Amino acid sequence: MKTEQEQFWAGEFGDEYITRNKSDSLLSANLALFSKILKTTGPIDSVLELGCNVGMNLKAIDLLNKDVLKSGVDINEAAISELKIAKPNFILNTGSIIETLQVEQADLCFTKGVLIHINPDYLQSVYENLYNKAKKYICVIEYYNPVPVSISYRGHDDRLFKRDFCGDLLEQYSALKLVDYGFCYRRDPIFPQDDLTWFLIKKN
Repeated sequence: MKTEQEQFWAGEFGDEYITRNKSDSLLSANLALFSKILKTTGPIDSVLELGCNVGMNLKAIDLLNKDVLKSGVDINEAAISELKIAKPNFILNTGSIIETLQVEQADLCFTKGVLIHINPDYLQSVYENLYNKAKKYICVIEYYNPVPVSISYRGHDDRLFKRDFCGDLLEQYSALKLVDYGFCYRRDPIFPQDDLTWFLIKKN
């Protein structure tokens, strides 16, 4: 592994995150979120999540549309193993998303709460994977900040980075166009999420 952040998520902290990342309330909130996103994309045949963990996002999409092919990549082997047992029909791979991914393209390629944990020096590699593996749409669902900042994450430094990820992609790839965006609020009385901003980008 090239970065401390990869080691962090592949190891004990990443294993502990698995337990914290599973709840019926999160699944319900994800259903509400992805219903908005997929309403905008219209019919699609496949999705690919970079940094899927135990599949709380892919499971929500599966509940919304059983016919969409779901695939995912994650650096934590325990998370992928658990998801393979729960959803044997998903196409899953263990690996780092800062490396060139040898997986099939999908109509929608997305991240949710993942780019914020990538070492900024290697973000470019993840952007390339998002762009190259998306046939039609890219969606980034992350903490937003107009300028890059690093903040403490559960007592750890250099583990969470905010910036304008969507802006980076739009500036880098002329074939991309922003088609929709929205905000998820932690105080939402029905479907609370972390304070995430989502951006749906179309690939021309």
